[in-house]
Amino acid sequence: MTIWRPVNSISVKALALIWRDDALLVTEVFNDLGQATGVRPLGGTVEFGEPWRDALQREFLEELGARITLSDKHFVMENLYEHQGTLGHEIVFLCPARFDETTFYQRNSFDFLESDESSETARWVTLEELSLRQLELYPAGLRQRLENLDNALRDKRLFS
Repeated sequence: MTIWRPVNSISVKALALIWRDDALLVTEVFNDLGQATGVRPLGGTVEFGEPWRDALQREFLEELGARITLSDKHFVMENLYEHQGTLGHEIVFLCPARFDETTFYQRNSFDFLESDESSETARWVTLEELSLRQLELYPAGLRQRLENLDNALRDKRLFS
């Protein structure tokens, strides 16, 4: 297990909101004891000079070997948080997306390596399951945003 701390600067992230029915594709976030404290959608850091849309597609190719189609709709959240006593600050682009190959929707989990070579697993999780397991959905406020938007971000018409 890798001990992770936020960097001492503002980072820019791009995350994909990929749904299978009512379940969102997420990966767990762990504390230093290896306990899951929450989950977040898949994606990653936007590199200097890289458009966030390119970064999101690159991350999925690198981590899952998957091509995704991004919606024209997206939203941005500022995420000020504390992880294990260290403050973090992110600007996060969140975009509804879908896998280009439908076979990815048949898988229940996805094992992949992060850029630091740590092993991760992504799974489909409903918002109800998160409540039952008492896990947060990161970035903070995303769950409320998704609940308020109801099914709008899952609407297939976003991709037409």
